[in-house]
Amino acid sequence: GEEKSAATLERLKLLQAQLMGQQAINTAEAGHGSVFVAGWRPFVGWVCAIALAYAAILEPLLRFTARVAFGYAGEFPVIDTTLTMQILLGMLGLGAFRSWEKKAEVARNTLTK
Repeated sequence: GEEKSAATLERLKLLQAQLMGQQAINTAEAGHGSVFVAGWRPFVGWVCAIALAYAAILEPLLRFTARVAFGYAGEFPVIDTTLTMQILLGMLGLGAFRSWEKKAEVARNTLTK
């Protein structure tokens, strides 16, 4: 009962402290002037977006065009998008959560209350 609740509360406090520390790191990285520090998130987003565009739009259209217009019967390169889709969906989920926080007016711009 009470001991379990106290232990759960303590775990949540530790998780919150860890997340707040990561947020401080993320904020510092995002404000950095070097593209090698601040540019990795957009790079990851673009890589995922390009993989999605190829797998969902470009490759099917090219395959269709090659087979119908040119009679091509060979295979096309296949990109394994398992990892890139996991990353992209995670990034989109975090972005949506941040938007929800701002709309619900519970978002903070600082790590302290």
